[in-house]
Amino acid sequence: QVQPVESGGGLAQAGGSLRLSCAPSGRIFSSHIMGWFRQAPGKEREFVGCIRWGVGRTYYADSVKGRFSISKDGAKNTMYLQMNSLKPEDTAIYYCARTNSLSYSGADYRDWGQGTQVTVSS
Repeated sequence: QVQPVESGGGLAQAGGSLRLSCAPSGRIFSSHIMGWFRQAPGKEREFVGCIRWGVGRTYYADSVKGRFSISKDGAKNTMYLQMNSLKPEDTAIYYCARTNSLSYSGADYRDWGQGTQVTVSS
């Protein structure tokens, strides 16, 4: 079982930046798609973006496109989420998970981590 571990969350001011990391306990294979999701208090879980591990192609939700960027370090078995131009509405717990088929639905992902809190102040 690949159990991700997210880190890097914290408090940032609006307009600031944070970088999250996702480091699963097991190897990420080229066939995997690693995704980032977030959940704000009282709201449903929301797709943020994902990356095809083998080729590095990325996909983003419209709400973060142009501000967030996903990257990977295969040697470190780690995925990153660079978050720039942060807004208060980006405040949420951020999770990573994996799937074998491209999907924007959290229901298709598995091996969820515990999440890392991101808080953006105005």
